[in-house]
Amino acid sequence: MAMGGGGGRRVRNGIIIGVAVLVAVALVARALAGTRVAVVRAERRPLVQKIVANGRVNVPVRVQLGTQAGGVLARLLVDQGDSVKAGQLLAELVPDEATAGVARAAARLQQVRELDLRVAQEDLRQAEVALRQAERQLQRLRDLDDGISAQELEEAQDARDLAASRRDGATARVRGNSAGGSNERLAAADLAAAQAKLEQTRITSPVDGVVLKRLAQPGDMVTAGSGVLDVAPAGRTWLVVQPEEKNLAFLRVGQQALASADAYPDSVFEARITRVAPAVDPARGTVEVELVVDRPPTFLRPDMTVSIAVEVARNEAALVLPGEVVRDADGSPWVLAVRGGRAEHRAVGLGLRGEGMVEITSGLEAGDAVVPVEAVRIKPGARVRAASGDS
Repeated sequence: MAMGGGGGRRVRNGIIIGVAVLVAVALVARALAGTRVAVVRAERRPLVQKIVANGRVNVPVRVQLGTQAGGVLARLLVDQGDSVKAGQLLAELVPDEATAGVARAAARLQQVRELDLRVAQEDLRQAEVALRQAERQLQRLRDLDDGISAQELEEAQDARDLAASRRDGATARVRGNSAGGSNERLAAADLAAAQAKLEQTRITSPVDGVVLKRLAQPGDMVTAGSGVLDVAPAGRTWLVVQPEEKNLAFLRVGQQALASADAYPDSVFEARITRVAPAVDPARGTVEVELVVDRPPTFLRPDMTVSIAVEVARNEAALVLPGEVVRDADGSPWVLAVRGGRAEHRAVGLGLRGEGMVEITSGLEAGDAVVPVEAVRIKPGARVRAASGDS
């Protein structure tokens, strides 16, 4: 029995040693095979590089409307965002004084054309009768040879001259009060001035456009020349965006873009670059770009926030990797490639940059495996093996 017990221990010890050897061999084999890691492989696929930027609907011209006369703002007939037509009434001041002035001037013109003219015409008729009587009297005296003194003849001549003078004055008054005469023109001018003053209490739009802002409210006292409304004239719709200056080399006049308003993100419309600013904003590191919208959607309003995407380059068969696997992409880009079972520091050249992907122009070939950045424990020279599913 003792021998049997010793033999059993030797068997058990042998088994333990065998298992330990197998484990050691497995560990050595695993170490020689390298760390298991999920790799990313370079592949060829279409790649589009876009520049995305934010900006606003631009209003190159703003018209501030006010009145030439001061007074109390009676009513505003439009609100912010309303479309207006040239000549449309937009606002009015309290017109009482100006309306009374028009009434007075109109009454004065009517008086000149009707009452004053009739009085002048009657005065002229009477003056002509008196003149004819004075002329007949003077002629009778001249026809008498005897019994007429020089004084009587002189008095008759003076009476005739006075009657002629009165006739001439009456004729002038008739002419002045008739249509086109001086009095009629003066009264008509006074009426026109009063009507102009009344018109100054009304604000009409000089152009087709859109109301940007109300600068006063009904009941406010406004002074002559002060603004009441801001209006953007109708015309071409412009966008102004500020992409980062690193994109300057890719931007050109004439490039097409797709745009959307932040208020309507699902409605995409086309725009076209018309200007790229020649200088960079040093404070923000951006460059100003203007775009025109040839067919603007109806919802687009001045100063709306917009986003644009400009396609600046395309490669239908680019060799690509996810952008996050490229290290020091803005400096001296490199990747941790897998070669011969080891991780290798590999410098790469970069080309187009798409949505989450970057073009590899040198340093790799299609199918090459790359260790992702999150595998921080993997260093250049380390042995690695692709995880299951990666070849």
